[in-house]
Amino acid sequence: MNASTPAHKIASREEWLAERRKLLLAEKELSRQHDRLAAVRRELPWVRIEKRYVFDGPNGQETLADLFEGRSQLLIYHFMLGPDMEEGCPSCSLVADHFDATLPHLAARDSTLVVVSRAPYARLEAFRKRMGWRFKWVSSHGSDFNFDFGVSFTEAQRATGTLAYNFGTIGDEGPEKEGTSAFYRDGKEVFHTYSAYARGVEALMGTYNYLDLLPKGRNERGLEWPMQWVRHHDRY
Repeated sequence: MNASTPAHKIASREEWLAERRKLLLAEKELSRQHDRLAAVRRELPWVRIEKRYVFDGPNGQETLADLFEGRSQLLIYHFMLGPDMEEGCPSCSLVADHFDATLPHLAARDSTLVVVSRAPYARLEAFRKRMGWRFKWVSSHGSDFNFDFGVSFTEAQRATGTLAYNFGTIGDEGPEKEGTSAFYRDGKEVFHTYSAYARGVEALMGTYNYLDLLPKGRNERGLEWPMQWVRHHDRY
């Protein structure tokens, strides 16, 4: 091994297979745990959406019900691009880089994916074009949507130094945070079924799953924060 190769145990093929089979048992159990957790998630109670939310997007003004595009299920990604931000959050951009390829497959399963941010629509559209994305991105500017779903914070909230986020509290980390929310439409009624924040959005981020398969893993130890390495894909 050369000097750049990390120190690691070297084994014969037979020894490797024995260790790999042990790991496979743990991986299978994790898969079963994932399936059980997904079943519990689907059993969560739903909350009827009583407030009328209106968004600005490529089709003009649309309500939350309109965003379903005739399907019964809607997944929204809460992208950090607020009114005072000139470009999108790099970490949210990494998440968004995974969306376009999923759109036809989600549609085939009666599901729609839409991205929502608080910046004016023109700024969202300009950044979407810069990144080469095709997914639908709408603005919640002027509505309570981001605040009600716990991803945007008022100046008064930030002044307290404590923000309600991810079903707990954090210190003031700025006016915008990331998250994802799921909704179901039954006729004219819309229900909120699920939300996840912080590391909960990793389920949408295939890059991390790829890195987890590699010898160095995410290789984020020693960084000031885990995603410090992330750049907009046109800046690597």
